[in-house]
Amino acid sequence: MGEMFWNVAPYVTLAIVAVGSWWRYRYDKFGWTTRSSQLYESRLLRIASPMFHFGILVVVAGHFIGLVIPESWTQAVGLSDHAYHLQAVILGSIAGLATLLGIALLIYRRRTTGPVFLATTANDKTMYVVLLAAIVAGLCATALGSGVVGEAYNYRETVSVWFRSIWVLQPRGDLMAEAPMYYQVHVVIGLLLFCLWPFTRLVHVFSVPIAYLFRPYIVYRSRDGVRPGDLVGAQPHRRGW
Repeated sequence: MGEMFWNVAPYVTLAIVAVGSWWRYRYDKFGWTTRSSQLYESRLLRIASPMFHFGILVVVAGHFIGLVIPESWTQAVGLSDHAYHLQAVILGSIAGLATLLGIALLIYRRRTTGPVFLATTANDKTMYVVLLAAIVAGLCATALGSGVVGEAYNYRETVSVWFRSIWVLQPRGDLMAEAPMYYQVHVVIGLLLFCLWPFTRLVHVFSVPIAYLFRPYIVYRSRDGVRPGDLVGAQPHRRGW
């Protein structure tokens, strides 16, 4: 892929995410949800959902460290390139495999549980395919780029620099064009996933329930002795001491 593509594609993606999220919130506010299916099946969901979510959080943290923090910074604190790549490969592989297994179980659950499958939209199916492809491509890039398979490649000198150049409005598409094909494929799938993001259930990631931390307690009152059909508060008042 040419230098022009890598200069333009990130900004097109950012525009789609920004405008799409605004449109979704403006015209589909009640659809801004995960559309939970826990009511239909919870046994497998209790295993697959935490595995996927905790795994993806570690993956996101690893991407942030690898793409945002310059190589010179980690060297300045005494972390050698070998030590950095070793921990990145170990933690990244564990988190990636956990994420892959989690989403595989979620897809299996969605396909084999009748009510859950009936509640699955075309958007959901497209999202699952692209998300699964991004995870697999990421694991392949980790294996190939780290030297586990083939020759090692230091992506922090090209891919990371390109990523940071986008945010300062000085894109270095030439660096991304020099990166190996498996990194380019991973990034293209990632950009496609972000383009789909505002129009799928993934949009719930942008909703942080901060108000939940400050909400009042929910008060539960006993209804002992109330027969079906009785109105709450219709029981005779009991005398105290």
